[in-house]
Amino acid sequence: MTTDARRKLIVFACFLVTALTLIPVVMMVLVAFQSDAESMAAKPSFWPSSWHPENLTRAFDLVPLGKYLLNTIYFAGGTTILETVTAALAAYAFARLNFPGRSWLFGIYLATLMIPSQVTLIPQFVLVAKLHGIDTWPGMILPHAFTAIGVFLLRQFFLGIPRDYEEAARLDGANRWQAFVRVIVPLAVPAIATLAVFKFIGQWNNLLWPLVISNSDATRTAAVGLQVFQDTNGTQWNLLLMAATVTTIPLIVLFFLTQRWFVRGITMSGLGGR
Repeated sequence: MTTDARRKLIVFACFLVTALTLIPVVMMVLVAFQSDAESMAAKPSFWPSSWHPENLTRAFDLVPLGKYLLNTIYFAGGTTILETVTAALAAYAFARLNFPGRSWLFGIYLATLMIPSQVTLIPQFVLVAKLHGIDTWPGMILPHAFTAIGVFLLRQFFLGIPRDYEEAARLDGANRWQAFVRVIVPLAVPAIATLAVFKFIGQWNNLLWPLVISNSDATRTAAVGLQVFQDTNGTQWNLLLMAATVTTIPLIVLFFLTQRWFVRGITMSGLGGR
């Protein structure tokens, strides 16, 4: 096979995978603009016979979707900020500081990635309940503010930064904290941005923990709101998918705004197969 033919085959495969990925999204948007009868028909036609943009206002009238979106921003944003800060500090310690048992501690820390989140769900809930954190923002955010994957990602990136930069800052009179903030962090912006995007998307789509810990509209996120929407209003597919479309738009906007940092962080960190 020639190089040109191989390139065309790769392009075709990428196009096919992209099309298969986008088909459910396109179907979701089309059904969201259908009438009630058309979306509930036994033989559905995914292309609307007539468009119903009023479904957007109807979806917002049935549930406080705007409140759910705002809650999701609080939840995803809070966990993202906290994990980024804690992961950067822990990764710097594992990458630069020498202390007894560092390798063993890092190995044990990484071993927590092998534990399914469902296993720790009940202990986390019991702990939060004893601390009176049910249906509160600290109870929602703090259990997800510390993860080993963020520490591992940033540690690998920090190890690739030459020590000469940090040593030069130390010779100029900077202490370790100043060297970390003024030298290491600016150089690690691509990796930190990648971690932040991954974390924000993951928490935006998180259903299990907010479903367990939130009991009112004051803390319900969009993912939980969609479940509440279906439970309280039945299976009105057009309105349900309209609400799902609205909750997906912020993620699409976020990706396009952070695409440059996202791609750069993957290629410069351990996620790119380097």
